[in-house]
Order: sequence, then C-alpha cells, then structure tokens
Amino acid sequence: QVHLVESGGGLVQTGGSLRLSCAASGSIFSIDVMGWYRQAPGKQRELVAVTVSGGGINYADSVKGRFTFSRGNDKNTVYLQMSSLKPEDTAVYYCYANVVTTPPRVRVESYWGQGTQVTVSS
Repeated sequence: QVHLVESGGGLVQTGGSLRLSCAASGSIFSIDVMGWYRQAPGKQRELVAVTVSGGGINYADSVKGRFTFSRGNDKNTVYLQMSSLKPEDTAVYYCYANVVTTPPRVRVESYWGQGTQVTVSS
C-alpha cells in the first residue's frame, strides 16, 4: 500500500503565498511521475504541475510564473510553492503519484492524496 499525505493548505489573501507539501510512503520501489492537481467547487479536477520525463515540470498556463514545483532530496516528497495567489486559485489541491511498488507484488499504480484546501480571499 502507498500513502500520499498533503499539508500546507489554508486561507490567504490575494497576493499571498502558501507552500504545499506531499510525502509519499509505503511499498514504493520508485516513483516515475509526481505532481499536483486541483479541483474547485463545481469544476473538474485539473492539472497544476507534474513531472515529465527528462526531469522537467509541466505547469498549467494559469499558474506559470507564480507556482514552483520542487522535489525533496529523498525524491518521495514534493512541494508546491504558490505565490501571487488569486481568488481563482481557490480549490482542493491533490497530490498525485504514479508508483512502481516493491516486490513481491510489483505493479505500476496511481495514487492520490486526500487533498488540502487552499482558499484565497479577495
């Protein structure tokens, strides 16, 4: 079993900053993709930032230049530094990981965290 635990959400004013963290633990052999998605009320879940092959990061156009994705030294922890926040950034933010699990049951599986609420007041 693999668990993703997010933290760092909260209430912030327009123009403020927040830093989200996500720690993956459990039967992890390797993680080939890790990222952040968000879902606002009444809307579909959308990509915020995700790792891509070659070590790059793919950002949603709406957050480019304001959000920064980074990975911890242990590679199983990721962060999302959010700056210049806007009311339209208000959503539940979810951590995502595509994991290769450890033997004996080696599988490639996708996991989601429980989500953390980010609210930006105007």
